[in-house]
Amino acid sequence: MFNNRRYDASVDSHASSAPSISPFADPGLGASEHYPAWSADRQIPMSTEEIEDIFLDLAQKFGFQRDSMRNMFDFTMQLLDSRASRMSPNQALLTLHADYIGGQHANYRKWYFAAQLNLDDAVGQSQNPGLQRLKSVKGGGKGGSKSLDSALNRWRNAMNNMSHYDRLRQIALYLLCWGEGGNIRFMPECMCFIFKCADDYYRSPECQNRVDPVPEGVYLNTVIKPLYNFVRDQGYEVIEGKFVRKEKDHADIIGYDDVNQLFWYPEGLAKIVLREGTRLVDVPPAQRYTKLGKVEWNKVFFKTYFEKRSMAHLLVNFNRIWILHISVFYFYTAFNSPKVYAPANKKEPSAPMTWSATALGGAVSTLIMILATIAEFSYIPTTWNNASHLTTRLIFLLVVLALTAGPTFYIALVDGRPGNGQIPLIIGIVQFFISVVATLAFGLIPSGRMFGDRVAGKSRKYMASQTFTASYPALPRTARTASICLWLLIFSCKFVESYFFLTSSFSSPIAVMARTKVQRCNDKYFGDALCANQVPFTLAIMYVMDLILFFLDTYLWYIIWIVIFSVGRSFALGLSIWTPWKDIYTRMPKRIYAKLLATAEMEVKYKPKVLVSQIWNAVIISMYREHLLSIDNVQRLLYHQVDGPDGRRTLRAPPFFTNQDGKGMNFFPIGGEADRRISFFASSLTTAFPETLAVEAMPTFTVLVPHYSEKILLSLREIIREADQNTRVTLLEYLKQLHPVEWDNFVKDTKILSEEAEGDGSTSQVNEKKADDLPFYCIGFKSSSPEYTLRTRIWASLRAQTLYRTVSGMMNYSKAIKLLYRVENPDIVHNFGGNTERLERELERMARRKFKFAISMQRFSKFSKEEQENAEFLLRAYPDLQIAYLDEEPGPKGSEARLFSALIDGHSEIDEKTGKRKPKFRIELPGNPILGDGKSDNQNHAIVFYRGEYLQLIDANQDNYLEECIKIRNILGEFEELSISSQSPYAQWGHKEFNKAPVAIVGTREYIFSENIGVLGDIAAGKEQTFGTMTARALAWIGGKLHYGHPDFLNALFMNTRGGVSKAQKGLHLNEDIFAGMNAFGRGGRIKHVEYYQCGKGRDLGFGTILNFQTKIGTGMGEQMLSREYYYLGTQLPIDRFLTFYYGHPGFHINNILVISSIQVFMVTLLYIGTLNKQLLICEVDARGNVLPTRPGCYNLIPVFDWIRRCIVSIFLVFFIAFLPLFLQELVERGTGKALLRLGKHFLSLSPIFEVFSTQIYSNSILSNLALGGARYIATGRGFATTRISFSILYSRFAGPSIYMGFRNLLILLYVTLAIWIPHLIYFWFSVLSLCIAPFLFNPHQFSFADFIIDYREFLRWMSRGNSRTKASSWYGYCRLSRTMITGYKKKKLGHPSEKLSGDVPRASWRNLIFSEIVLPICIATIFVIAYMFVKSFPNPDGSQPPSPLIRIAIVSVGPVVWNAAVLLSLFFISLFLGPMMDGWVKFGSVMASIAHILCLIGLVAVFEFFWFLELWDASHAVLGVICIAAIQRAIHKFLIAVFLTREFKHDETNRAWWTGKWYGRGFGNSALSQPAREFIVKIVEMSLWGSDFLLAHILLIIMTPPILIPYANSLHSTMLFWLRPSKQIRPPLFSTKQKRQRRWIVVKYTIVYIFMIAVLASLVVLPALFRDHIKFDCAICRSI
Repeated sequence: MFNNRRYDASVDSHASSAPSISPFADPGLGASEHYPAWSADRQIPMSTEEIEDIFLDLAQKFGFQRDSMRNMFDFTMQLLDSRASRMSPNQALLTLHADYIGGQHANYRKWYFAAQLNLDDAVGQSQNPGLQRLKSVKGGGKGGSKSLDSALNRWRNAMNNMSHYDRLRQIALYLLCWGEGGNIRFMPECMCFIFKCADDYYRSPECQNRVDPVPEGVYLNTVIKPLYNFVRDQGYEVIEGKFVRKEKDHADIIGYDDVNQLFWYPEGLAKIVLREGTRLVDVPPAQRYTKLGKVEWNKVFFKTYFEKRSMAHLLVNFNRIWILHISVFYFYTAFNSPKVYAPANKKEPSAPMTWSATALGGAVSTLIMILATIAEFSYIPTTWNNASHLTTRLIFLLVVLALTAGPTFYIALVDGRPGNGQIPLIIGIVQFFISVVATLAFGLIPSGRMFGDRVAGKSRKYMASQTFTASYPALPRTARTASICLWLLIFSCKFVESYFFLTSSFSSPIAVMARTKVQRCNDKYFGDALCANQVPFTLAIMYVMDLILFFLDTYLWYIIWIVIFSVGRSFALGLSIWTPWKDIYTRMPKRIYAKLLATAEMEVKYKPKVLVSQIWNAVIISMYREHLLSIDNVQRLLYHQVDGPDGRRTLRAPPFFTNQDGKGMNFFPIGGEADRRISFFASSLTTAFPETLAVEAMPTFTVLVPHYSEKILLSLREIIREADQNTRVTLLEYLKQLHPVEWDNFVKDTKILSEEAEGDGSTSQVNEKKADDLPFYCIGFKSSSPEYTLRTRIWASLRAQTLYRTVSGMMNYSKAIKLLYRVENPDIVHNFGGNTERLERELERMARRKFKFAISMQRFSKFSKEEQENAEFLLRAYPDLQIAYLDEEPGPKGSEARLFSALIDGHSEIDEKTGKRKPKFRIELPGNPILGDGKSDNQNHAIVFYRGEYLQLIDANQDNYLEECIKIRNILGEFEELSISSQSPYAQWGHKEFNKAPVAIVGTREYIFSENIGVLGDIAAGKEQTFGTMTARALAWIGGKLHYGHPDFLNALFMNTRGGVSKAQKGLHLNEDIFAGMNAFGRGGRIKHVEYYQCGKGRDLGFGTILNFQTKIGTGMGEQMLSREYYYLGTQLPIDRFLTFYYGHPGFHINNILVISSIQVFMVTLLYIGTLNKQLLICEVDARGNVLPTRPGCYNLIPVFDWIRRCIVSIFLVFFIAFLPLFLQELVERGTGKALLRLGKHFLSLSPIFEVFSTQIYSNSILSNLALGGARYIATGRGFATTRISFSILYSRFAGPSIYMGFRNLLILLYVTLAIWIPHLIYFWFSVLSLCIAPFLFNPHQFSFADFIIDYREFLRWMSRGNSRTKASSWYGYCRLSRTMITGYKKKKLGHPSEKLSGDVPRASWRNLIFSEIVLPICIATIFVIAYMFVKSFPNPDGSQPPSPLIRIAIVSVGPVVWNAAVLLSLFFISLFLGPMMDGWVKFGSVMASIAHILCLIGLVAVFEFFWFLELWDASHAVLGVICIAAIQRAIHKFLIAVFLTREFKHDETNRAWWTGKWYGRGFGNSALSQPAREFIVKIVEMSLWGSDFLLAHILLIIMTPPILIPYANSLHSTMLFWLRPSKQIRPPLFSTKQKRQRRWIVVKYTIVYIFMIAVLASLVVLPALFRDHIKFDCAICRSI
């Protein structure tokens, strides 16, 4: 459409008085008035027309697109206007050039020196610059750092001497390159390189002498497109015109960061080769631009950091954490366990030995460093710039290892020999001190700074990585001191407490256990090799347990101290509970005047009261309009005009400010939204605010919202139809339940409106009125005319998570700006007199100039009719809203479509033919911009349409309020750019005033507005509250806040010259925003946090949605661990800032992993101690701990039981501390009573159960992500919190992550309880059970009897579905999906209907699989088997030796597998012969499958009973045996799946072929012969899994049955879940008579089935237990096994 719009270059653009270039032109204004601050009367360095000429000229010289040029011209003018409004236009242009191109903090200047281009440009073209430059790098340049300083001076002088014209031309050229960059914008140094080439070319005579304009789109096609294609082809291949994701993991994809890093180093630039083989560096700079189209990019780029999936990233990035913990733990423990290394004949080791053994802690830390270094080798390509220091480090570490470990061998050799004198002792002591020094050095110095300092080194070699990864902004002195003090306090508390509580208390169990050998035990094969050492085995596991607790302790102290610091900080900031509310409210008017209004310049013509009253009244009226306040409330809150005594009108302050005597008249609904908003507004005004500028002088800013497919406005149908089958509640009823007061106000309003509309004023009887009003109270309207229904739709949309809510919230900025402008400039109101229309226009103009709002709707052109109507409604309601969208133009057949970035707003005219609006700008993109997870690409395509200096990035589920928007000028003041020095940034002295690191991000508070939906909502909101507020406050102060949540303000210029507002590589940058924070931090931007501003944010709060959200955060965290940003931060930050970063971000998740593993390790410890307690004679001790001689040959294990109690207390504390921050947060913000109440509510609603469960979900998602990959952006759904989810769905969603693990631990716990009972175990029963039943506990209406039974029916059907027909949800599908994580899918595209059920999962790498799927399960199985063998290694009561337990366990655990294989084989042949004959019978497959399943169950049960019989009906032994069997079978299954299975088909044909016996005609092709063999292995595994799932689910159901039998359990449960009184709860579903009858019949039928199943299962356990003495078989085989 735009390609034919050629224009003649010679047109004199001065002629047109209003150039059509600014699309934002108000009709009837001259050109100079769009940019009022840049007008001729202000000594501007160059006129708007001249600037326009520059743009036109550049577009013709380089072939930029016309629309992009118009867009960038407007962009530049808005920027200049924004800056010039608060400084002289001259200074505006200077600072802008300094920020983009030449200043101290300009990314371009930093890059220019980092890539050493000054050498390239300084050497004339006479000699070959390429060679010259490489020499100068090797030879250390001309005198090293001196030359760099003089180069910087030369640069500054050059910049200082530039003309204004050149400065503007450079800015314009940079922006034009950037504006069409598309996805290349994610690579800032690549953009710098392109700009440098273009700039050099522009200056060359060749360019200046060109006459004919270059055609449009040349730049895009020759420069950008080849780069874009390279990036795209890394991740996608195009098959039949569709993009198909390549199955590569991050380590094989050359991503944005790798491409970008090539441009960092001179050696990288030297790698850029043209097609004919010459290097680009060898071409003179002026000609490089013309050659860019000829570069072979495929041969240029390489990986600069390998994001391999492995746990070793934790070792490399956080090596200091491991050293500080493991080494110190070693020092402590080695000192406290002398028995372990004492000579065999002595009680205590000698002094030299003690010193030396303890000193091995240094060797431990050196070993950790060595492992980290070796791992680092595998993540960094061993090319030019980095491997050298790794090799040096490795050699040095090996030397240190010799020093710290060597002496121990010597001392061990000579120990105890006479005649050595003091030498061993001296060596030991020296060794100890070397170790301490080594540990301190390795623990405190960042590994990136040893041997070649990559952070502060002077060598040019490190310059690039310093500039782009380690320019951390310095902290002010007080903050740095605070940071160091905080960490000293945390670690000193931790080391002292851990020593006394963990280590020294552990010394007595060690003393008892270290040397104990178990007597009189034997095994047929191993003799007493294993069983005699059972006690040392136990001790080893106990050591591991203690180490984990040692880690957890640190986190505990971290939370305690960070909370104390945060509370202290809040007092320092002036937020505090001790100030009585009364003062806060009564002083509010004064504070509004002092802090929010720019009162410095105003003459005092008006009383402050008058000004404040306008602001306050506007806020109150806006709340009334949102139906938060009723008319009566409003009366008491407004300023009124009253007649004074002397007849003059005066303002009366509202009673709200005057009678605050604490008794709080009902000014607003108690506990409502208005209450919260007004109190936050009042308390926020107590803190310190930056000074404000007048509205005319404030900077322009943009709000940008990425929108994909979120709801825009709810349709009537969505509001009043039942949302789904399970809740049977309409959305409207649900919202009315949550916001009763607001609904009442809304209805009152509507009634007033409709009465006005009828306007008959008839006085009918009151009782008729009642009946008439019913429709209002039910659905909010009476006549279904659109204007009434629209009101209801809007009311509901503003309370759900819709885009409309976000837009109307953010549009409050525009209202706020108008309000402030009007209040602060009363003259304007006078000038316009009574002409309100003109006044409104003037206010509009100001608001439009200072605030832009853009929504990036990538799907806009593909919207459905309804979505289009809603978007159109938004544009009509807010004409200033701008929508950026992707416009597609199908290319000629076979070639790719062309994509355009287009922009429309509410003023765009509508095209008659298509009915769509005509875009203002339509800029062609190099290709499809959505290459990543979508959100960051969506932001990036719209970023060219932002205007002004700052950006606020908002998600489509947020909200904003007028009283917060009034603070906008103060927030923009936080960027510290409002009052800029009037010196030139390039002048000899002036540049010193621009030294301070720029502020990149200003973070703000979030308020979760869905807080009121019951306990889960409250937990999630509480977590956000503490993370987003409490820890953020402390972290921002000590410089550790990286994360930018969504209401944050960004310094747009800073972020966009450094790679955009978020990163976008698919999968890796799942949490795109965090990466932007780390990027800004590493490149020298400061990140602040403000307390006085908050945005609303919606988060949905059903159980499933919260866990999906946590899974997303967990997988995202796993991906971050792999990323280069973590590597840079972890290896380069100084220790205190590193610890702040670690505990603030990854530490939380690693702590979750450790908490869960502590439970598992502790279970194993208890199991081992239980076997000892069961089989050995334990001594009795007297009160003082001396062993009594009552039991000869006994084992003194009493200290071990004390240690267990202490451990349980420890684990309990670690869990409990999670509630501390929330409690203190409430205490500080709302007072003691409220805090205790909230905590009590949480405990009554069993929130600790949820905490345990969510910890497991977090840790599982990270670990599975690090091992297997599969990070997917899980759309955190938006369902009701009251929806009941069926049992089978919950089971299939949580079995893998949590239920299986819970049951394994439950079995161990059962054994432990039978073997050693202590009351402390109750806590563990509680937490392990919560892993199994949490999903069901928090499922609404789980305990209603009818639903429970219908669930059971659904579950049985789910277990047996999908064997003759494809079903969407079936057990087989679930089983297959969990398997494909490991096997991956076949590549074949067969287009089968059932393929939609499978996601895109790349196959995990075999290295990771070997460990996680083969080695680990085998180790666990071995541990359990050893415990079982120990129990069976004692002679029988009659003194005979028992047969080998190994054979017994082998038979019993492999038995079921063999049985299944036999059953399957015979059924396979039956179905092979019968299947084709039974063709007409649809259910044949299902019947065969059921037979197999039933036989499998019978086999399982029979084997268990047989085993129990072999154990002579001893319950505890049977349980231990079952633990072993489960572990062994798990190992077998994992082994079979990981080793023997090839990739899956994407469809489930093989399964149905197996059961029906029809293998032909299924599209297998030649794999029809190999498939049955593969399927046979699959089916063996599946049978066992099916059996175990069947039994587990029944056990779960049995656990959940007791509450169902209690009357009223359901309503109690709902009260607990939703915190609503039973009367307030949402009504139960209504069924028709037919449905009722049907349900009743199902319930009766399946209750009988359920009772029967339970009876069978119970009898299998109960009968043998009762009749154990009567059941005796005599079989010869039984005796031998």
